[in-house]
Amino acid sequence: TGIHPDRLQEERERGLTIELGFAWMTLPSGREVSIVDVPGHVRFVRHMLAGVGTIDLALFVVAADEGVMPQTREHLEILDLLDVRHAVVALTKVDLAPDEEWLELVEEELREELAPTTLGRAPIVRTSAATGEGLDALRAALDAALADTPEPRDVGRPRFGIDRVFTMQGFGTVVTGTLLDGTLRAGETLEAVPGGPSARIRGLQTHQQQVGEAQPGTRVAINLAGVGTDELRRGQVLAPPGQVGVARTIDAVLRVLPERALRHNLRVTVHLGAAETQGRLRVLGGDEVAAGSEGWCQVQLAPPLAAAPGDLFVVRVSDRTLGGGRVLAVNTPRHRRTDPGAVERLRALAAGSSDEAVLAVLERVEPATLAELARHADAEGDALAGSVEALVERGDVMTLDGAEARYLSAAGAARLRTRAERALEAYEREHPLRRVMSGEELRARLGLDAR
Repeated sequence: TGIHPDRLQEERERGLTIELGFAWMTLPSGREVSIVDVPGHVRFVRHMLAGVGTIDLALFVVAADEGVMPQTREHLEILDLLDVRHAVVALTKVDLAPDEEWLELVEEELREELAPTTLGRAPIVRTSAATGEGLDALRAALDAALADTPEPRDVGRPRFGIDRVFTMQGFGTVVTGTLLDGTLRAGETLEAVPGGPSARIRGLQTHQQQVGEAQPGTRVAINLAGVGTDELRRGQVLAPPGQVGVARTIDAVLRVLPERALRHNLRVTVHLGAAETQGRLRVLGGDEVAAGSEGWCQVQLAPPLAAAPGDLFVVRVSDRTLGGGRVLAVNTPRHRRTDPGAVERLRALAAGSSDEAVLAVLERVEPATLAELARHADAEGDALAGSVEALVERGDVMTLDGAEARYLSAAGAARLRTRAERALEAYEREHPLRRVMSGEELRARLGLDAR
């Protein structure tokens, strides 16, 4: 790339990556790509996790003179848990390998490790940075792999995970990260989640070029006005105010690696995007998620982080990766672990943006407008509106008229009716001489807002 991604003096002195590094390059096709250089050393896996959560393609580097190492396997497990399906493997330092037979043995072992993972079909390219061998082939392989990579989605709900915060002389506070799910423009106001301030976008850069609008899937540097570096940190998410929620709990489908089971009430470290926090694992429908299997769980997070349905995460215990999962819902009430209904609702959510999954989300946040529902459902606008319309026609959802239509599930309406009847009965017992109960009083007793 012509760019040295190791920024720290210690990194250059020791010859290894410690923190995230960033670079970019233009491939033979003319496609410009951003590169996040993550640490490979086993001691810095937590830093690696902060950089891989939003990648489209992995360039998986293995040294030919050493072959597959423990950290090779852990990095591969993490990419598999994060469902990274597009990759190129660079078998580097081939000039240091003893002979061709050694290279063939290393390559065979590497293919065996890759086979059961999402990187099983990734091409392996032999390279040497010292001699230049294979570098043209590597660029071509990256070009070909990116041609098969889906375009970043744009659902009109931009969110930007911060992975670096610093001050630039003459500009002030700058944050870098990867933009997802929508575009950002200079002049817009963003909110830092969780716990951060609001700030205005003073300027946007991609690959050191000033841009008026940043596109989803790109690395972006944002110059922010009205906020100091001490008010922002890695792991926060920038988004339009009110668009991204603070997750104190997440419901998830969890896949556990073969090493060990994850038991109920286990304390874990949760890595989601660039964020890292502590969590307590509540296993639903059992006492543990067995090694090498999948299960359902609710994770209590402290401190909270920004999360949305569909986000992927990794869990670690004592600096060892043990599993990962996909967020199905955030901030749901505490589930009864033996309630089969809770597991069935999570199954519906895991099935994707089907009508049943949308109904399950609505039952959690109702009554809700389409915009409010979109913040919780892993579905794009048109698909979400179509699901709601189908549910209304089926009679599973009813529309509440007002300045903006709100939706309530039939089951939710039945529960609300029962609560209203009980509230009226209680009011009559408390005030037997009064003829009616005011609408404001009933609304207060039911915990409903004025809408």
